[in-house]
Amino acid sequence: MVENKNIKVGIIGLGPVGMILAVKLQQAGCEVALCEVNETKAEKIKNEGLILENVIDQKAQFSQVYTSISDLASFDADYLIFSLKTTHTPAAVKQAQALNTEKLTVISAQNGIDTEQLLVEGFGESKTLRLVVNFAGNTIAPNVTKVTFFTPPNYLGSVNDARFEHAKQVADLLTSVNLDTKAIGSFELLNRTWEKTILNASLSPLCGVSRLTMAEAMADKDTVELIEQVIAEGIQVAEAEKIKFPDDFLRQCMRYLKKGGDHFPSLAVDLINNRPTEIDFFNGKIVEYGRKHYIRTSLNLAFTNMVKAMTNKNIISRIPGAAGDVNRKILDKGLINKGATSATYKNVNCFMGIDLGSSYAKFTVIDENANPLFRYFLPTMTNDKQAFKNVMSAISTYFNVKYSCATGYGRKHFTETDIVKTEINCAAAGVSHYFSGEKNIIDIGGEDIKIIRCDKDNNVENFYMNDKCAAGTGSFLAEIAERAGINISDMSSLASLSKYDKELNSFCTVFAKTEIMNWIFDGMKLEDISRGIYNSIANKVAKMRLDPGIPTYMIGGVIAHHPYLKDLLNEKFNKDIKIIEAPQHVVSFGAAVIAMQNFAKQETSNIELQTLNK
Repeated sequence: MVENKNIKVGIIGLGPVGMILAVKLQQAGCEVALCEVNETKAEKIKNEGLILENVIDQKAQFSQVYTSISDLASFDADYLIFSLKTTHTPAAVKQAQALNTEKLTVISAQNGIDTEQLLVEGFGESKTLRLVVNFAGNTIAPNVTKVTFFTPPNYLGSVNDARFEHAKQVADLLTSVNLDTKAIGSFELLNRTWEKTILNASLSPLCGVSRLTMAEAMADKDTVELIEQVIAEGIQVAEAEKIKFPDDFLRQCMRYLKKGGDHFPSLAVDLINNRPTEIDFFNGKIVEYGRKHYIRTSLNLAFTNMVKAMTNKNIISRIPGAAGDVNRKILDKGLINKGATSATYKNVNCFMGIDLGSSYAKFTVIDENANPLFRYFLPTMTNDKQAFKNVMSAISTYFNVKYSCATGYGRKHFTETDIVKTEINCAAAGVSHYFSGEKNIIDIGGEDIKIIRCDKDNNVENFYMNDKCAAGTGSFLAEIAERAGINISDMSSLASLSKYDKELNSFCTVFAKTEIMNWIFDGMKLEDISRGIYNSIANKVAKMRLDPGIPTYMIGGVIAHHPYLKDLLNEKFNKDIKIIEAPQHVVSFGAAVIAMQNFAKQETSNIELQTLNK
């Protein structure tokens, strides 16, 4: 066993538990490496460190922050802590098996019964420890956890007592920095695990199903009666498993639960946010062991099945009242296959791309063959966070999203996707999916104009951008059209009726508006004004570099609403420029394609690791 001053600890999963352990173990003198697959979150942790607030007030910087488990190989950890959701653990264990060395000890820092068995399958009983966590918190920013409570001590034990000294070493380290932890034997570990799980199972599903906070649930006599019965069922099953509790254990549980704050437990948060839950390791395990002993666990079974039914992302009707109506309206508008039912994509691996543009946020969901299933957009400038949440809720409710990617101006401020990529790369990926090989891509957006050059392998070879001002962009068009009194939806058809060949002399919006007013006062027809505005934009694009002799494609919101621009650009460049289908969503589609490709790479990596470990 390594000496205290040289201990290396790797932590996989940086939810509240992972963050707290990382900060405390580093404070105790360990060298700590972190693994967080969300690239945006990982970058924020690397730059700003981890911050704990409230019950624990502490901050720590970390130099070793990785986005892939395989990157931990060079770290050569003594201890590897798994503090991620049990739903993600099997895949993480498969990848982490490549890190297995003779000295490595793995620790399950997860709630529930038998969670350590997920690690045992990959590393064996003799190398596995289990931590019974008696602290909790809520993530209030990607790198910030509000620690809501700590009821000491935590308990840490070796699954089969083979590495009790290792458990004691880690427990002593945590205790030395006021995160009191007791090293215990395997039999007591089993008792403490059941004790904690019965407490979790009593409130977590109830809060999730009822949308009551812990404090609210404990303040209502009707829900308190349910909680007591759930606990009583758990005690009966535990005793059949030869687990002994004090005679007043039920009373102790109720006294403990009354201290619960006005917030939701972790499982309830997952359920409310349409994420997979850990119910199988909470109430589900009580039901499983109850069946083993022919004990009826009616309430635990009811909560298990209700949570599972509500977690089914294709049951839209489970969202009550107005929220359900909003979701259905979003889906009705965004679904490409209008005949799709709630079960259509139940077993389909889906991938999401979000383009957080300067004017609009665009959402695209595709299947594993890159077929678009859903498209939607929202105005960005209104900063309507609830509308954004509604769209995300509708997507997570209906689609089995396996991986996601964000792009656009706002990508660095968005942490709810697995990866982020530049809009240049996403535009190239979106167009290249349909048209492979060398090409030019013209993307006229809300605040800039981009020309992207792709090589024969669809890689971005070069790009040119006009972003010094909004000249010739969507925002410029909208303001000028508004001053001219032209409806955006009519502008293309009006311009097509004109032969006017002049343009605006100024691209400064203020001067351009004045010039438009002069045109109106001169009695110019709306058809000519429309074409004059388009001439100005076409000439602006024509001054940018476009490689001849290769196909050219147009994307973006401007060309989606102003298709006549293509005709003018055809004349300027003397070539047939093509508009991609659903041009406003090409970048978000490309982000979804990149998400799909990254997921496929991870799956391939997992298979290779399994092959190596056979």
